Amino acid sequence: MSAAELPVASARAPSRRANAEWTGAGFTALSGLAALFIVLMVVVILGEVVWNGWATVTWEFLSGAPREGMTKGGIFPAIYGTLLLVVLMVVMLVPFGVGAAIWLHLYARQESWFTKAVRFAVHNLAGVPSIVFGLFGLGFFIQFVGREMDRVLGLDVVWGQPALLWAALTLALLNLPVVIVTTEEALRTVPREQREASLALGATRWQTVRHVLLPQASPGILTGAILAVARGAGEVAPILFTGAAYFLPFLPKSPTDQFMELGYHVFVLATQSPDVDATRPLLYGTVLVLLVLTFLLNLTAILLRARLRARLLGKV
Repeated sequence: MSAAELPVASARAPSRRANAEWTGAGFTALSGLAALFIVLMVVVILGEVVWNGWATVTWEFLSGAPREGMTKGGIFPAIYGTLLLVVLMVVMLVPFGVGAAIWLHLYARQESWFTKAVRFAVHNLAGVPSIVFGLFGLGFFIQFVGREMDRVLGLDVVWGQPALLWAALTLALLNLPVVIVTTEEALRTVPREQREASLALGATRWQTVRHVLLPQASPGILTGAILAVARGAGEVAPILFTGAAYFLPFLPKSPTDQFMELGYHVFVLATQSPDVDATRPLLYGTVLVLLVLTFLLNLTAILLRARLRARLLGKV
């Protein structure tokens, strides 16, 4: 570079630096506006639900059963059914999801075509619409498994009908990819040296999984369970055909009973009510209860996860 070009180059450097600073400031402002917009959306939605629903949420509303075409009464059967559905879903989902993740992480040969097929299936199941799971639950669990059980056991229509068990199994399948992926990622965070040290000391592979990997990965496993609870409590499409009831003012007593559910109850109030003005307060109150119940279920799992993490770090 000649002596005449040096002043020009030195003059361009501050200009480029200023342009880069302005560009960075612009992206920062856009990112902040996007985050603020999301927060405002959440505040507006929650504010509208709380404002229109808090007056409806009384003890009678929480403890009573619906009556008079669901324009009066309470939602306790729906609360009870939602809790049963979520608990049963988690009980059936977590063991299978964790087991599949352990197999994929430790036992499966990564170059095997079967392992690749399983991973391909898991990743594709995560993108299947929830209504497809509902139709699958109707065709497989109810019309095939349930009716075959009735035929083999010599029963009338007991298992071959929509029921709490089939709805929970359908939701478990819906959330299975989430638990598998989060559990496998949690297992990858456990240092390889710890697993090798356990095997070197004479522990079997199962003892290593039980005493080394699972305790270390338990916070991540609970993260998958939290995501499953949040999604399962609000899903409506998978339970439309597999167990949810339109109007059922009593509690389910066995896994073969139908049940009311808060999400489905909201759907019915919003679309099937003959008197919109009469059901609008009940609609907002039910949505508020559903949000609070989902929050409490997630909070319980989050507190348990935090306690496990603290115990792993030696703070408890």
